[in-house]
Amino acid sequence: MLRLAAASLAGTAIEFYDFFVYGTAAALVLGPLFFPTFSPLAGTLAAFATFGVGFVARPLGSVLFGHIGDRHGRRPVLVGSLLLTGASTVAVGCVPTYDTIGVAAPVLLLVLRFLQGLGLGGEWGGAVLLTAEHAPADRRGLWSSFPQVGPPVGFVLANGAVLTLSATLTDAQFAAWGWRVPFWAAGVLALVGLWLRSSLAESPSFLEIDDYARVPLAEVVRDHWRLVLLTAGALAVGYAIFYAVTTWSLAYATERLGVSRTVMLTCVMAAVVMKGALTPVAAVLGDRYGRRPLCLIGCAAAALWMFPMVALLATGTPLLIFLGFLVALVSFVTMFGVIAAYLPELYEPRVRCTGAAVGYNLGGVVGGALTPIVATALAEQGGRVPWGVGAYLTGIALLSLGCFALLPETRPVRVRAAEAKAEAAAG
Repeated sequence: MLRLAAASLAGTAIEFYDFFVYGTAAALVLGPLFFPTFSPLAGTLAAFATFGVGFVARPLGSVLFGHIGDRHGRRPVLVGSLLLTGASTVAVGCVPTYDTIGVAAPVLLLVLRFLQGLGLGGEWGGAVLLTAEHAPADRRGLWSSFPQVGPPVGFVLANGAVLTLSATLTDAQFAAWGWRVPFWAAGVLALVGLWLRSSLAESPSFLEIDDYARVPLAEVVRDHWRLVLLTAGALAVGYAIFYAVTTWSLAYATERLGVSRTVMLTCVMAAVVMKGALTPVAAVLGDRYGRRPLCLIGCAAAALWMFPMVALLATGTPLLIFLGFLVALVSFVTMFGVIAAYLPELYEPRVRCTGAAVGYNLGGVVGGALTPIVATALAEQGGRVPWGVGAYLTGIALLSLGCFALLPETRPVRVRAAEAKAEAAAG
């Protein structure tokens, strides 16, 4: 289990490195380089729009790779998704700017971002399912949390690379070629990930399936459509919080508040490191007390904290900014620390790869794709404190809270005890 979980963690870290390095570049440099004819605000919005395309592609990737995972096994998904994401990320670092090839530059950026999202849409389902389906029932939350530690590790790697280059290069050097280096590094990381995953065993739950789904998506839509919509709505707040903190806030603080790029990257990275460290803690609590209670607590905390978070950000004081980000990401991890065990348990094995991944990635469209764009537009309309952004994030938190309230508990020990109690009462 340890080797399997470590390989899953490394793979998701590499995949999310690829995805996050684009978000950081979109917040800092892609607007002027690829949309120079736009105003600064319009250029930022256009860069965030290409960032959002990756989220639109993720559900399509979960359908494509989910079909492979439910028909041919979880292992092929891990290899295919990693190759696609890694290759498209390296290619982003090679795209000439608008000054060199004109309108073809943002078009190529859009296409490659779409391919990035397509690969990442398959990655989460494959990595999480392979770990969750190998894990013992009473420790499934803990072992499944290993792939969930991958995204913060990938984020720290991506932002650490950008922070190092930002601190050591002049603004002109960073804009000319420095921003491309983290994208090129994705090729090396992808090779490492493929090596780690080459010897993983197939999931026992998949091998035990007698009757494979012919068209997994059709079964999910026919039999589990309500579950998919509820999980997408429930997970939206996690994406909204994460990308408000890690993407929108970078652009807002550097452009509107005059906070240095290095300071903002440091604040965000420090908060994400704490989030990653707390992920296994939330998972253990989920194994002990149930998945759903943790999700409800995290949602409620997020709804209460969004207005204080934007107020602390607006101060421009690094310590207060870090505090706002930290509490927001702790509420996030209270939910997402248990999601890797929760979502697979909601679906039967024959359609699990498709159902869990589609629900997870649709939540990304609702919460992740729109948040940087909407938050940038709302912040432009307000004063120094972006209260509109706080209201938007609070609204998404309340939507997710309602969706979690309608989902069932799945923790195996608790569910079995409830069933036995019901049978005894009926007897």
